[in-house]
Amino acid sequence: MAERGVDVSALPQEVREQLAELDLELSEGDITQKGYEKKRAKVLAPYLTQTQNLAPPPAYDAQSPGPSSASAPEPGPSNSSSSSSHHRRTRRPHRSSGTRDERYRSDIHTEAVQAALAKHKEEKMALPMPTKRRSAYVQSPIDNCTPPDSSSSSDDEAVSSESAGPQQSPDTWINSSLHGSSTSSSASSTLSHGESRPTQAPQPQSQQVPPPPAPVHPPHSHSQPSALAEAFTQTRIDPVGVGPPDMPSQAQARGSRVDLPSNAVVRGMSRGQSRSSMMETADGVPVSSRVSTKIQQLLNTLKRPKRPPLSEFFMDDQEEIVEVPQADPNTPKPEGRQIIPVKGEPLGVVSNWPPALQAALARWGATQGKSPALTALDITGKPLYTLTYGKLWSRSVKLAYTLLNKLGTKNEQILKPGDRVALVYPNSDPGMFWVAFYGCLLAEVIPVPIEVPLSRKDAGSSQVGFLLGSCGVGLALTSEICLKGLPKTPIGEILQFKGWPRLKWVVTDSKYLTKPSKDWQPHIPTANTDTAYIEYKASKEGTVMGVAVSKVAMLTHCQALTQACNYCEGETLVNVLDFKKDMGLWHGVLTSIMNRIHTISVPYAVMKACPQSWVQRVHIHKARVALVKCRDLHWAMMAHREQRDTSLASLRMLIVADGANPWSVSSCDAFLNVFQAHGLKPEVICPCATSPEAMTVAIRRPGVAGAPLPARAVLSMTGLSHGVIRVNTEDKNSALTVQDVGHVMPGALMCIVKPDGPPMLCKTDEIGEIVVNSRAGGTMYYGLSGVTKNTFEVIPVNASGTPIGEIPFVRSGLLGFVGPGSLIFVVGKNEGLLMVSGRRHNADDLVATALAVEPVKTVYRGRIAVFSVTVFYDERIVIVAEQRPDASEEDSFQWMSRVLQAIDSIHQVGLYCLALVPANTLPKTPLGGIHISDTKQLFLEGALHPCNILMCPHTCVTNMPKPRQKQPVGVGPASIMVGNLVAGKRIAQAAGRDLGLIEDQDLVRKLCMWPTMMHHFLTEALQWRAQTDPDHTLYVLLNAKGVAVCTATCVQLHKRAEKIAAALMERSGINIGENVVLLYPPGIDLIAAFYGCLYAGCIPVTVRPPHPQNLSATLPTVRMIIDVSKAACILTTQVLTKILRSKEAAATVNIKTWPIIIDTDDLPRKRPPTIYKPPNAEMIAYMDFSVSTTGMLTGVKVSHAAVSVLCRSIKLQCELYSSRQIAICLDPYCGLGFVLWCLASVYSGHQSILIPPMELEISLTLWLGTLSQYRIRDTFCSYSVMELCTKGLGGQTDILKARGVNLSCVRSCVVVAEERPRLALTHSFSKLFKDIGLSMRAVSTAFGSRVNLAICLQGTTGPDPSTVYVDMKSLRHDRVRLVERGAPQSLPLMESGTILPGVRVIIVNPETRGPLGDSHLGEIWVNSPHNATGYYTIYGEENLQADHFNTKLSFGDPQTLWAKTGYLGFVKRTELTDSSGDRHDALFVVGSLDETLELRGLRYHPIDIETSVSRAHRSIGESAVFTWTNLLVVVAELCGSEQDALDLVPLVTNVVLEEHHLIVGVVVIVDPGVIPINSRGEKQRMHLRDSFLADQLDPIYVAYNM
Repeated sequence: MAERGVDVSALPQEVREQLAELDLELSEGDITQKGYEKKRAKVLAPYLTQTQNLAPPPAYDAQSPGPSSASAPEPGPSNSSSSSSHHRRTRRPHRSSGTRDERYRSDIHTEAVQAALAKHKEEKMALPMPTKRRSAYVQSPIDNCTPPDSSSSSDDEAVSSESAGPQQSPDTWINSSLHGSSTSSSASSTLSHGESRPTQAPQPQSQQVPPPPAPVHPPHSHSQPSALAEAFTQTRIDPVGVGPPDMPSQAQARGSRVDLPSNAVVRGMSRGQSRSSMMETADGVPVSSRVSTKIQQLLNTLKRPKRPPLSEFFMDDQEEIVEVPQADPNTPKPEGRQIIPVKGEPLGVVSNWPPALQAALARWGATQGKSPALTALDITGKPLYTLTYGKLWSRSVKLAYTLLNKLGTKNEQILKPGDRVALVYPNSDPGMFWVAFYGCLLAEVIPVPIEVPLSRKDAGSSQVGFLLGSCGVGLALTSEICLKGLPKTPIGEILQFKGWPRLKWVVTDSKYLTKPSKDWQPHIPTANTDTAYIEYKASKEGTVMGVAVSKVAMLTHCQALTQACNYCEGETLVNVLDFKKDMGLWHGVLTSIMNRIHTISVPYAVMKACPQSWVQRVHIHKARVALVKCRDLHWAMMAHREQRDTSLASLRMLIVADGANPWSVSSCDAFLNVFQAHGLKPEVICPCATSPEAMTVAIRRPGVAGAPLPARAVLSMTGLSHGVIRVNTEDKNSALTVQDVGHVMPGALMCIVKPDGPPMLCKTDEIGEIVVNSRAGGTMYYGLSGVTKNTFEVIPVNASGTPIGEIPFVRSGLLGFVGPGSLIFVVGKNEGLLMVSGRRHNADDLVATALAVEPVKTVYRGRIAVFSVTVFYDERIVIVAEQRPDASEEDSFQWMSRVLQAIDSIHQVGLYCLALVPANTLPKTPLGGIHISDTKQLFLEGALHPCNILMCPHTCVTNMPKPRQKQPVGVGPASIMVGNLVAGKRIAQAAGRDLGLIEDQDLVRKLCMWPTMMHHFLTEALQWRAQTDPDHTLYVLLNAKGVAVCTATCVQLHKRAEKIAAALMERSGINIGENVVLLYPPGIDLIAAFYGCLYAGCIPVTVRPPHPQNLSATLPTVRMIIDVSKAACILTTQVLTKILRSKEAAATVNIKTWPIIIDTDDLPRKRPPTIYKPPNAEMIAYMDFSVSTTGMLTGVKVSHAAVSVLCRSIKLQCELYSSRQIAICLDPYCGLGFVLWCLASVYSGHQSILIPPMELEISLTLWLGTLSQYRIRDTFCSYSVMELCTKGLGGQTDILKARGVNLSCVRSCVVVAEERPRLALTHSFSKLFKDIGLSMRAVSTAFGSRVNLAICLQGTTGPDPSTVYVDMKSLRHDRVRLVERGAPQSLPLMESGTILPGVRVIIVNPETRGPLGDSHLGEIWVNSPHNATGYYTIYGEENLQADHFNTKLSFGDPQTLWAKTGYLGFVKRTELTDSSGDRHDALFVVGSLDETLELRGLRYHPIDIETSVSRAHRSIGESAVFTWTNLLVVVAELCGSEQDALDLVPLVTNVVLEEHHLIVGVVVIVDPGVIPINSRGEKQRMHLRDSFLADQLDPIYVAYNM
């Protein structure tokens, strides 16, 4: 432990308090054991060092894995080479020669990784495996041995050859502990760690835990109890508390349902238990054994987030969002002196050096014409042709003449000196390229060599287009064979590649070239600063830029290389590198010509076919110099058994082009080990460092036989991550062994500057970017002057900021330092740098670690890409690897989880995402390596299509804001009220118009309107209408074809109601005041049955009928409402009567216990003896049952007085009279939909055209067509209707126009809902249909709740609804801050309609019950004569919810009775005026209080997170979020193909983290239609949550974010 040797009592007070707080967090489960130990160690570190200075240092040997000399060779020259090479020789037989990218092969590192993993051996991984539906990604098993794939392998990768014997890795634990793991979502047999039996004392962690009952439908067969479970059980997470007693009965009681909870009793619970007790115990451990085991496992890996005390209130400023990690006092800091620029040896002057490179070619062409310049090989590795210096010269001259004189018509010259020309030649044809390159130099045009484009979709193709565009290239040179191979259009023209400028193609084969006349000679000026050629370079972001190299730089570079490498005339050089750029071009094409060297070019394709070909060429030609990469060394070793007799004794230089890669040292050592026996001398290996901008930065000079080899540096990776050089002495696992790359080039000056910010000189022990001043370097990025300045014109400054001189340096992009003896060491590249939380990590180092985790079973050919993405104000590391076709799911998941551990141990950095994609699917560079920037782009676009993914945001996102600490509530002095002000602001209250008495009495008599005393009861209104205006049509019901299938006049409705009343009165057992269930499809029968019940004195309860095709899901809901309402009778149709008594119904519910069922289809014509009149208007008129989105079934009682006041209020607001027509497309079973469908017409006398929403699914145009046909002014619909029309008819407005549909008549289209207005939907509806006349002002919303069915309704009189923009960050803190449109984190909110006459609302703090000020967020309370009377329950528990309907403010106006709506909102006084001339108060609804998610102390509205999720990817249809304990679960419906499923996981995680500062715990990808939506178009998230926990969703994929 960290505190060993520290006397805690002697520590300062604040340190002791910090330790006590940590102990408290650990005991409360707010922090994991590992986190606790880390934090404790950090707090005690300063005091530890003091005590340890006195004590003897601890011995490290005890824990060192294997021989310590091998694990960390000392940097001294004497020891390192002998001990490490001896160790390697002993290890060789065990080493896998498999799918490992040998650039990164390092036995020492492999050992370190195994040791790091072994540390985790005891604490087995607590990662639940993702669940995948079997149909996704069926991969055909193939033979274990994957043959080398000829189409694509890697520029930087190993050839697969798995013939080596069985692997014996040092840690076979993973096989024993995890071999039986199954991918089934419920296969793992463990309860959560926190549980133990209530009666027993806590046992050791390894105790046996009884498995849960077998799952109902395992996703696939092999669901044996897995050893993975055991791994979870033993994870070291301390028990949080004692678990609950078993409750199996409750777990089994949960049934399935669609619209309502099948066994939710009035408030959505099983009897006698509250929701919280059903779901989890106090410490968050689930008790229901039906809860998916996976989720339990996950929960235990993530303890609750910590809630530290917050002295000050959380501010909303940007700085406050991100938790800035405190600087660690133990961070290593550079301590050396400032570096002095390092000078290379002077560039020698040789008398016969040519004045220009073309002059050298002219000289050799004339004097040494027969001398071989280039030998090219065919695909088998045999010489194909040899180009002599004479041929090269004559062909180049012919090409130069042709380019300048023969391309256009006689008078026009297409090319002028200085024009840029693209060179497009394949790697297998060096001769054609050489001729083209020198032809361009002789013609004084500028060659731009690029790769051959293979298809329109080539990786990086558009970036190459950017290069050609920025260089102004209009002409491309190519060979005849290459031209034939280019992709063509159907008419035979060459394809226009994506992003490329228009090019004219010229073939340069000899037969097409013109011999110049005798007097024509190419002009060869002395080398000057004009551009000679342009070399392409891809940046980290994938942009391809052209580095311009001047003629003098080209010549000087050749001279410097000649001096450094000691090239002699007539030597032979074997070149394996790409001759179009970099070392392959500089040595193999330019310097070789200068020195009359014979170059043997070994194409990449040959290397793939016979990897030892280059070694054979060295042997056959007795080559003096070979130019290779690490991969070539490795491939030669792999194949070395086939070349016993080869000799490399002739080599004086083996130049390793990627020697600057820190991982090259192991390749060089291994190659030397094998080939020393073949005459290879250790001193000939010459690593070098290069970059496109600075060209050759440093190269190791060929050594003298017998001289000691240069030393290695063994560096601490922790030090490197902080940018300082520390020799690694402590943790042998995290060491990086680096070899030098020799000295600075002749004639060059070099410094090390800080890689970011101003170019300040580094200290001697600091890692920085190498900058070079030399005549032999690039001059600019062609055509990009802005970017050029920052790279090519850098003047280093010293610590005080003053420049060190006048001369400009060029940034090389290489990170390194100057070691002893002015040797240069390179530890990485700028473009591979990942800056995470202020620390630097090198992508190559991470690849090496990932590859050291034996990837043979999983990774295809060692193809791994590492990059970072910016999410939530920091870089996050992503690793993408290609998965072998025969890799099993378990192998892959096991490999991913071990890579996580290894990288965490060795690099101390968390991975954000690990993805495996199918083999051969990552974008490739022209030489087969992975195209990193394209891979990153695909990842961010969600087009990578992984087959396995593991997100770990919980471990790597360390800059989350502090959780909010809620302030204590209480009515403080700031709440003192002065008149109508609270805390200095106007009280947030608003009221509709005055209802007033009935209009002028004389008018009543004149118009024979019904008198005032009758308006208490709707039954009297219907009778009065039947007498005074019997033939006036009240209702018209339309079918899908728009035909009126049924109408009802006043008298018809009255007579049908009488028939039903008579039938009810005749039946014995049905008494006045009893509840009667009305089970009808939407239509006029429902309305008649409603009034029939009122005539008979019964209380109607409308219920949606069960769906005949889905009885098992919908019938239990009907049964539940019938039971809860204690209905004495069911009124229904003949068809539904049969369904209720059918066998199918009997399978779902007990059909023998139905109450009396009366079929109202064919009742005899009877009149009731009397029509019942209630004794007073406070009697219950009907009951309104509805399921809230949180899954609660509530029935509210509505009195006769409330019904008539509500109808009167709607009549006034919407100006409804007998002569008016309205169209209703709503479900008529509850809320305002029922009121408009059944009650309003009878009260106001207007005609209602009824359109059942289900008919709209058959004919989408029904509703809009009806509005146009009947010239409707006012219509009411639901969000689901609006969504159907938007999605289904949005693109068909032209067809609708052609059919004559015209919506200019519509004055108001009101969406009826009990939620925040869906602004995006209403806006897109208005926009789409404005083409057919819909006014942009017509669409508005209504708002109601359980306690008051209609609070707001945009009528005809009020001002247009206003929209405001509020700050989402403030909203999470229960505050409203208005911002401008387009502000970051702004949320648009639309007013929910004008408040109805007679309604008053006030905004109240739900905790203090005190009124709030204007523009403050609180609960909406309502006072109105049409409030509901109360909840109807069967337990007589009205007192529980009584305060919902009759509650008083804690101060202010304590007399008025209010009803709580359960919705959060605010009132804002606007600049608009209402009908009375006062300023208009707008009510904005934010969301339901029950639905909000409390996370990290903040309040989130699910709809906001869902909006972000739906925007994340084009394939996400609907989404829903809910919490389970402290985890956020996101369920997303996948509209695209199943291969997109896993793409959604990182995008969903990113968007929620970016926009809401929350980490998603579980991402569930499901089929379309899985998220349950009720008839009002609202998501039923609690129902979804229950299905998720019961494992009933049948998801495509479940990802558990760690």
